[in-house]
Amino acid sequence: MAPANDNRPRLMTPKEASEATTFSRTMLTLMAEAGKFPQPVLLGERRIAFVRAEVEAWIDGRIAARSAA
Repeated sequence: MAPANDNRPRLMTPKEASEATTFSRTMLTLMAEAGKFPQPVLLGERRIAFVRAEVEAWIDGRIAARSAA
């Protein structure tokens, strides 16, 4: 778990989420719509971001599922 004072923004852009997961931005949108990825936060009429902690928890869950299988 990252320290509370890591100075990273609480939100991540779709590009950052894409880089962290290796999925395309389009795939992340489709997965979020299907309930298989954290929902983005609407920041403006044409701007979204993902909550970093939720994306990191999702990644951790995929890693944990690997060892449970």
